Amino acid sequence: MLEDCKSARERWGGVHALVDRWLDQRYDMLVTLMDLREFCDADLSAVSKPRIDTFSEALMDYISAGHFEIYPQLREEASAFGDTAALAVADQLLARVEASTQLVLDFDNDYATPARCRCYTERLPAWLDRLSAAMTERFALEDDLIGRLHAAHAPVAAAARQGATERSLPAE
Repeated sequence: MLEDCKSARERWGGVHALVDRWLDQRYDMLVTLMDLREFCDADLSAVSKPRIDTFSEALMDYISAGHFEIYPQLREEASAFGDTAALAVADQLLARVEASTQLVLDFDNDYATPARCRCYTERLPAWLDRLSAAMTERFALEDDLIGRLHAAHAPVAAAARQGATERSLPAE
């Protein structure tokens, strides 16, 4: 039993750190978005492909981490706790996240080459507005997902860790 508690602590303690790093990545991506928006507002014709690439890479890294690291970890945690209700909600939330994923992929495609960047420069401010709105909705969905699939289990996991710690302390 102590081995199971130790395993759970190692497994789910890491989820919290993973989510924290992902939220830091979200913040960094938003900083690059604001930077790009400022350049667009100042002089749209001076916005460079490398600046667009910096934003696009941060955006793609963020959504990729969600799809390939965070969401599967959260689902695995809910499965381990037998939380079928949370898994059903997760399926609904993740289906809604897909719309913003497609928007991000479309943006990345539109600005993939220098020629495409020049061709679509005038569209950039509108693209940033659409992405901002879509990502705001996505963040709310992801925060709900974290709350339902991870934070809901944190007290259970914490209680299991506390119980294991108390049982492993020597008697006085």
